[in-house]
Formats: sequence, structure tokens, C-alpha cells
Amino acid sequence: MSDYRRYFVPGGTYFFTLVAHQRRARFAEPEDLRRLRSAVAFVQREQPFRFVAAVVLPDHMHFIWTLPQEDSDYSRRIGRMKVHFTKSCQTCTLAGEADLSSRHGRRENTVWQRRFWEHTIRDEAELHALLDYIHYNPVKHGLARCPHEWPASSFWRWVARGLHDCHWGCQCRNGAFAPPDFRALDRVVGDL
Repeated sequence: MSDYRRYFVPGGTYFFTLVAHQRRARFAEPEDLRRLRSAVAFVQREQPFRFVAAVVLPDHMHFIWTLPQEDSDYSRRIGRMKVHFTKSCQTCTLAGEADLSSRHGRRENTVWQRRFWEHTIRDEAELHALLDYIHYNPVKHGLARCPHEWPASSFWRWVARGLHDCHWGCQCRNGAFAPPDFRALDRVVGDL
């Protein structure tokens, strides 16, 4: 068993990776995205935080959140979001899935992977690198040619705020964009 310890910083900004159980395509349908947005909004009302960025892919998602000063309880927020999403989902157990006894004994479902990955963002440079990572993720996984093509992303929100160029990562404009090298983030983004 690993000796992993979570790092809690009141008022910190955190990068999260959440993965579907067995990497199934749990978040592929528009209705799934609606339920996920509802779950996040529910948690934000219950325990406020600033939603910085996100991308949702069919089998996993990445978020960046900033918690209020004096508050470092991201684990409860993630847990509540998972529960709220799962309760809102009528078809969360796919046909052919067995009720795994180890998960059933812990009152777990077959929607989410048991754990999540978190990283405390230390500075602006790391924040911007992780924003690029999040927004390029659909391209990296072969789901879109360009970041602007993926609808379940905060990319356009950052463009509207003037903090991202709308052609960043774009392959559809003469294919001139060289893919970013995210190897320096390997220890940061994790691989659940």
C-alpha cells in the first residue's frame, strides 16, 4: 500500500483528476454533463469554492478549484459531488456489470474510481501549465482536433476573458501548432 498523504492548504488552488470506474464512458452524453454541472453547483452552494477550469472527457475529468481562505476541505467537496452525481443518475450501472462485493461492502457504486488525484498548485507558472494541460486534454486523447472543438471544457471561458488565444492548440488552421510537451507535469497530473 502506498504512503500517499494529501496536502491541505487553506485557500489553496488545486488540480483534480477524477476517473470513472474501470474507465467506462460514464460522462459521454449531454445528460451526463448536465447532471455533473448540477452536482458541482450543488456542492458550490453547500461549500463555496471558485471554479477555475475544467474538462470532462467520456471516462475522466480534470478540475482546478480555489477554496475560500481558512478552508482546505476539498475531499468533502469531491465526495459530495460524486454522491450527488450518482444519486441523480438513473442508469449509472451499465448492463452486464456485476455488483462487486468489495465495492458493495463499502457502499460504493460502479460509477467512480475509488480515489481521486489531487495536486496543490504552487505558483502562477504551474497554474498556467495545468490550464493548458486541461484545455489540450481532448486533443491528447484523440477526441478533438483542436481545444476549441471540445464542448465540455472551460476553454472558451478563458478565451472570452482574454486569457487564452482562440487559436491556441488549433490544428484546423493549416496544422501549424506544435503539440505542447507536458512531460514536466507527469508527477503533477497523476494517472489513476
